[in-house]
Amino acid sequence: MSKHPLRLQWLRRRKRLRWILRMLPRRANVGRYPVIRRFAEAARRRPYLWSFKRANVLPALYVGSVLAFMPTYGLQVLLGLLAAFVVRANLTIMIGLQMLTNPLTAAPVYLVTHAIGQWLIERTGYGAAQAGIGSSVNALILGGLVVGVVVAVLLDLAWRFLAWEAERFLRRYREWHARHTAVSDRA
Repeated sequence: MSKHPLRLQWLRRRKRLRWILRMLPRRANVGRYPVIRRFAEAARRRPYLWSFKRANVLPALYVGSVLAFMPTYGLQVLLGLLAAFVVRANLTIMIGLQMLTNPLTAAPVYLVTHAIGQWLIERTGYGAAQAGIGSSVNALILGGLVVGVVVAVLLDLAWRFLAWEAERFLRRYREWHARHTAVSDRA
């Protein structure tokens, strides 16, 4: 039974998922993270923070993506944690998305979001007459919103495809397992 290709594929998928999730906050290790440690007990009492159901994943994808591209570097994990409580979203996904903007990627991300925001401001004509720091901040915020929503939609589509494919695989595995156990029960 353990040598069947479907079972081996299932075990490989499970191992890969555990490897991906090992560094992200989970109910068991939430106290290990400095910012989240203060909220560890409250986080353990809220099962929606750890649920991978659609109702908890989609808000995490959208709010987390937008927050990841906003000019809030340094506060993103704290804001992600608070947002996960407010919108009842998966904390693991929310915090994982905040890691998109890290010390290595912050400058390129903010340059791109600023350029997109500035382009949109010039295109619409809104705020084009204003110059200075206010216009740059507006461009960063607008660009962060647009890039965040685009990334969220792409992640949503990818998540839906992966959920569909996982369900299809699980159905095949269950059918194989039912046939295999029926054959071994007869023997």
